[in-house]
Amino acid sequence: MITIQKYVRAQSLEEAWTLNQKRQNRVLGGMLWLRLGKGSVGTAIDLCDLGLDTIEENEDAFFIGAMVTLRDLELHPGLNAYTQGAVRNAVKDIVGVQFRNMATVGGSIWGRFGFSDVLTVFLGLDTYVELYKGGIIPLETFASMKKDNDILVRLIVKKAPARIVYTAMRIQRTDFPVVTCAVSQVGGEYRVSVGARPARAMVIRDEEGLLSGGITPESAGAFAEAVVEKAPTEGNVRGSAAYRSHLIKVLTQRAALELGGI
Repeated sequence: MITIQKYVRAQSLEEAWTLNQKRQNRVLGGMLWLRLGKGSVGTAIDLCDLGLDTIEENEDAFFIGAMVTLRDLELHPGLNAYTQGAVRNAVKDIVGVQFRNMATVGGSIWGRFGFSDVLTVFLGLDTYVELYKGGIIPLETFASMKKDNDILVRLIVKKAPARIVYTAMRIQRTDFPVVTCAVSQVGGEYRVSVGARPARAMVIRDEEGLLSGGITPESAGAFAEAVVEKAPTEGNVRGSAAYRSHLIKVLTQRAALELGGI
């Protein structure tokens, strides 16, 4: 367990960013994973006074503050209508309601955890992150970056014409996922985001146009085969690399068929 020497409720993003430049300081987020770590935190930086706990929506995009909870995502009618329930499906099995009432979007995305359902589902959409100093960049770019000392302000989900299906395999409900998978069509482009490989989620596009002629059992199967070839897997206590590759194929095909209404 960590020990905290000093606690500060930042009153501006500039104050939070300045404090976060010291190696021993940490932004708290929901503090659900941070508290399980070891060592000493010099200054714990709380963003709760910065108004980052809301989901705003206009005609073009959703703006999801870093301090929005996973429970807020689960219950937001507009976001779930736009994603056909995929966001709700992605978070509903994360531990329990009490946990989701505290876990934050910022903590989930910033951590870039290999097991993250949240990262996987948002990679399936036209999503961007807004960093205090780094500006607005695609989530796909952010997911592959090394961690630094910037501050994640919000997620931006642009309302491109999109359809998405989210699915995951767990050994038991509320456990960490063995594999996560989101198949989507965004602006006419088919893609799949695959996580818990057990590495960070990655995006694989239908560059061969396997689904361009429509989703059928045959084209979904071919697409799933192509995805498996491009998604490296490893083994851990939840499953071997071969088992994960098998699951990626099965989940991708199932999600593609559901996306096609089959």
